[in-house]
Amino acid sequence: MRHFIRSAAVAIAMAAASTVTLTAAMAADLSGAGSTFIYPVFAKWADTYKKDTGVGLNYQSIGSGGGIKQVIAKTVTFGATDKPMSDADLEKNGLVQFPMVMGGIVPIVNLQGVKPGELVLDGKTIAQIYLGAITTWDDAAIKALNPDLKLPSTAIAVVHRSDGSGTTFNFTNYLVKLSPDWKDKVGSDTAVEWPTGVGAKGSEGVANTVKQTDGGIGYVEYAYAKQNKLSYTKMLNAAGKVVEPSLESFAAAASNADFKTAKNFNVIITNEPGDTTWPIAASTWVLIHKTPDDAAATGEALKFFAWAYKDGKETAKALDYVSIPDSVVELIKTSWKADIQADGKPVYAGE
Repeated sequence: MRHFIRSAAVAIAMAAASTVTLTAAMAADLSGAGSTFIYPVFAKWADTYKKDTGVGLNYQSIGSGGGIKQVIAKTVTFGATDKPMSDADLEKNGLVQFPMVMGGIVPIVNLQGVKPGELVLDGKTIAQIYLGAITTWDDAAIKALNPDLKLPSTAIAVVHRSDGSGTTFNFTNYLVKLSPDWKDKVGSDTAVEWPTGVGAKGSEGVANTVKQTDGGIGYVEYAYAKQNKLSYTKMLNAAGKVVEPSLESFAAAASNADFKTAKNFNVIITNEPGDTTWPIAASTWVLIHKTPDDAAATGEALKFFAWAYKDGKETAKALDYVSIPDSVVELIKTSWKADIQADGKPVYAGE
């Protein structure tokens, strides 16, 4: 009987220990939400980081607008946005922001007989399509950009994001720069009053709607288009050159990003100059509280970001994202030590 009681006690103790260990592991998992643009590389980084450290990442790919709301509400440790917050909004909400990666946004289409990368578009034509002024794929403006391509008379089915989206911000920011009509009638933001088309939630929603709609056109981050074998277009850039989406063309755009002198790392890189530059390039910023309620969780998140900057470069490159330059990373880490503190001490002490 005594043996049984001792055995039961040991079993209970072991079970309790197991529960504590599991709870601790779960508590160590990082929580974030926001940008769909960065989701493909976050997912890959998280998988590797979990194997290396045992710390997981619960990241909700809900759009930049949702990420901003959740980090302000403190329901997640960090947010991710493709539209940088203004200096005033950062100050008001006690947040800091820093760039994580750069990459490209691509138009995607569903046209029978047209292969990925065959169709060429430019900003003015895309603006006219999204304004509802160009309604068929054999329109003269599209033909002029594709003289050697047989275009169908299929009606154009416009698809856009229905949620608050940094991808939408960068897409519309580009259109504002190319089209006075778009600037006057629509403008640029994470959510706009679309003149035409149907809305879909997230990159997945846009992609699926375009894939299921003959004549469809939408926009997603290139990594998502590439992973899901979506039919993307080439673009006419600011230099008047036809370019394909690629790591090289995104890097050409990113080379103009002067994060070193920009307050709060606020730099937009759409329609940048250069013969090889992809015109709809974008960055993703992480948002995190200056004085976090949970300093331990914030410290773990910063360790993950430091790891991603250093050890996640090849993964980012494989997905056609452009890594933040090492010189800028050092500035970012310095800002962490100065700006993100608990009880008067830096949350991030270094690697």
